[in-house]
Amino acid sequence: MTLAQAQRRQQSREGIASVIETRRLILRAPRLADAEAIAAVANDLRIAENTARLPHPYGVKDAEAFVFEASRGNCEAAFLITLMSGEIVGVCGITTAERRGPELGYWVGAPHWGHGYATEAARALIGHAFTNQGHATLSARVRVSNPASRRVLEKCGFQWSGVELRRIRAIASAAPFDRYQLDRGLWASITDWGKTLARAHC
Repeated sequence: MTLAQAQRRQQSREGIASVIETRRLILRAPRLADAEAIAAVANDLRIAENTARLPHPYGVKDAEAFVFEASRGNCEAAFLITLMSGEIVGVCGITTAERRGPELGYWVGAPHWGHGYATEAARALIGHAFTNQGHATLSARVRVSNPASRRVLEKCGFQWSGVELRRIRAIASAAPFDRYQLDRGLWASITDWGKTLARAHC
């Protein structure tokens, strides 16, 4: 599939693509028109070195490849994290390619750190995964040297389950990552889903 075909497919799916709104954010499917803005936010080693898959430098072609993969919808539900104004602040998603089951992932651009956007987006996506996608559990992994991301998971109810080495593409090396797990029953017991997901259109 070419990028042009992916764009047409994305446009054809636009009416049914999931859009999740929270108090301050909109989570929506990425489009090819977003590629330049995505690259501008993602081209930061501070982000890439704390994720497994982001390359560095990160250019428009990388962003187009991300949109292309997201449009295929094979193993991942990917969302842009945007402000109500439309400004892109990061990316989040649920990956189901690995044998361990569905996994939550996210990153937020450095200019937007410290505002609670990652936690707000993660909570909304967790609610979407459990209520709309029917998942029973979610896993997540975070680099051990990234306490801010660990706090996001802990505030969302994730429980630590171990440590593993994982290769980081941006630094071409492996580093230890903390593993976390969240059960739908625990999430239901600690979260008011109605407040977490203000509106979800699927």
